[in-house]
Amino acid sequence: MPNSRYQKIKAVLDKRQIDLTLCLDEVHKHHNLSAIVRSADAVGIHHIHSVWPEGGKRLTSSTSGGSKNWTENHIHHTVEDAIATIRSRTPNVQILATHFSEQAVDFRAIDYTRPTAIILGQEKFGISDQALALADQHIIIPMVGMVQSLNVSVAAAIILYEAQKQRQDAGLYQQGNLPDSIKHRLIFEGCHDKIAKQCQAKGIDYPPLDEQGEIIADDEFWDSLRYSN
Repeated sequence: MPNSRYQKIKAVLDKRQIDLTLCLDEVHKHHNLSAIVRSADAVGIHHIHSVWPEGGKRLTSSTSGGSKNWTENHIHHTVEDAIATIRSRTPNVQILATHFSEQAVDFRAIDYTRPTAIILGQEKFGISDQALALADQHIIIPMVGMVQSLNVSVAAAIILYEAQKQRQDAGLYQQGNLPDSIKHRLIFEGCHDKIAKQCQAKGIDYPPLDEQGEIIADDEFWDSLRYSN
């Protein structure tokens, strides 16, 4: 395995922002899902929450190509469940809903260095009333043209890059907070995918890696992969 791949994966995961997340309120078009997940990965988001009613379409293995392999996508049947999960996992999180209302503010007026979750609404009907009621603040992207709204994936990218700029300026990308256990799993699977699949099939924990990304393991580990139980 080339050391460069190990270093690339490690550098990416070291910058992950687990207190910045998205909640997709029944966003269902494949090209939008793909673009949103790609943008989320690009700005260092690790967790994405998606609301799908029973029987609804879901994020698939083809969604966003490789980006989906580096983010964790959590599926919820209701937006209430999604927001409750976000609040339980991220203390003091601010919930922002992209929606034009009397209390809405320019998205750039928000402090994104705080723990933040951004709700994005469904393509045709926008954000549900339930989601709006659960949000702490409504935000808008100012527009001066004839159209009154942007494509949901475009809106997501614009907001996320404002969040990325603020967090970059505050030095938060030098303080990535992804747990070491998750980093190790993703690095191991990204660098040693065939061995990872063997470990999964046999229920064996991934062994540690050295500073070059090479596996540190004794003969017992290698023998356990070679022979069936």
